[in-house]
Amino acid sequence: MGIHRRHFLQKTGGLALTALMQPRAVEAAEDGFCVPNDPLQTLMAGNNRFAEAWRRAEGDNRAPLRGADPDPRCFNAPSALATGQHPWATVLTCSDSRVSPNWVFDTTPGELFVIRNAGNSAFTEAIASVEYGVSVLKTPLLMVMGHSGCGAVTAAMDANPLTPSLDRLIKPIRENINGSSDLEDAVQRNALASASTLIQRSTVLADAKASGALKLVVGCFQLNSGVVSLIE
Repeated sequence: MGIHRRHFLQKTGGLALTALMQPRAVEAAEDGFCVPNDPLQTLMAGNNRFAEAWRRAEGDNRAPLRGADPDPRCFNAPSALATGQHPWATVLTCSDSRVSPNWVFDTTPGELFVIRNAGNSAFTEAIASVEYGVSVLKTPLLMVMGHSGCGAVTAAMDANPLTPSLDRLIKPIRENINGSSDLEDAVQRNALASASTLIQRSTVLADAKASGALKLVVGCFQLNSGVVSLIE
């Protein structure tokens, strides 16, 4: 049975307003923007908070989550967001409705620059968007994130014909998974290949990574647990 948003809030004692919005350490602030000292650590800490809330949504415990970081949470100033943005991570992920990076990493508006398409493929427009995040917005962290049960990867594993547009969409995914018959393996292969394609096809991204200005990681979001595991 799916978890409706209202049911989720009821089952977790308002976790979206208590657990998922628990305090998070203010590591730095620049012109009204939240800027963590370690973007990857901050990203994964946010996922830990989300995963704990996700697990509680399956049980009967209606008490709000306890024991989160007691430090005051950093929120980007609305006045700053009205005139600009200073995200600290770029995320390329799937457009699947169950995979929302802002929820999965427990972030607030202005923290993540997100590019989404079915199958988290590194096609031309996605590469251009990632380049914008890295070269213009100066995000120091880039994550390519696949997820369990990916419909686009599943379609790429199937030989049945699709619409012309969908066939074009999954063509690079078919190439990335290299005939894998295991969905979990195929999802990981596709995410790793997309990350590699970003570097191979973009001098901007390759140079940023080589200079140390950009950290590139690959992750996989597990729908059953809410956990994002780093695979590279």
